[in-house]
Amino acid sequence: MPARRDFFRELDPARLGDHLDRLYRAAYALCGSREDAEDLVQETYVRVLARRRLLRREDDLAYLLRALRNTFVAGRRPLRARVPRAPLDEELDRSPGPGPEEVVEQRRVYGAIAELPPDFRDAIVAIDVAGLSYSEAARALRVPEGTVTSRLARARTQVAERLGQ
Repeated sequence: MPARRDFFRELDPARLGDHLDRLYRAAYALCGSREDAEDLVQETYVRVLARRRLLRREDDLAYLLRALRNTFVAGRRPLRARVPRAPLDEELDRSPGPGPEEVVEQRRVYGAIAELPPDFRDAIVAIDVAGLSYSEAARALRVPEGTVTSRLARARTQVAERLGQ
């Protein structure tokens, strides 16, 4: 029987920045707003970096996505009223980016994803937003790969219906 240390490896804090974009997109899909997504990613990193993390047979991104989801769920437990926040002028992105139509469409899609039931939302965020493979998503969500496939199909159907497509 191999030693216990053979099954575990330590999460490398120096590599966490490599996953920031994918985590932000996943957080945006979970929250439905840019500001809440930024807060969620920051809170996730604070929790992850608070202590040493040992991973067993999973990659960093899968672990971080699960931590992001858990942080999101934990933040929703207290049923406090959310006050909508408007970005300050200095926070607005002044660089050329997507046009207004594309921004509106992105918000509609992320809003539709955020309204999904949690299991469906988690599947579509893992696969379509964060870009995990089906097997990586199954490990991250701790469900069989067939379950991920089924939930993803249903999630995509519900998003399309909500978008009127």
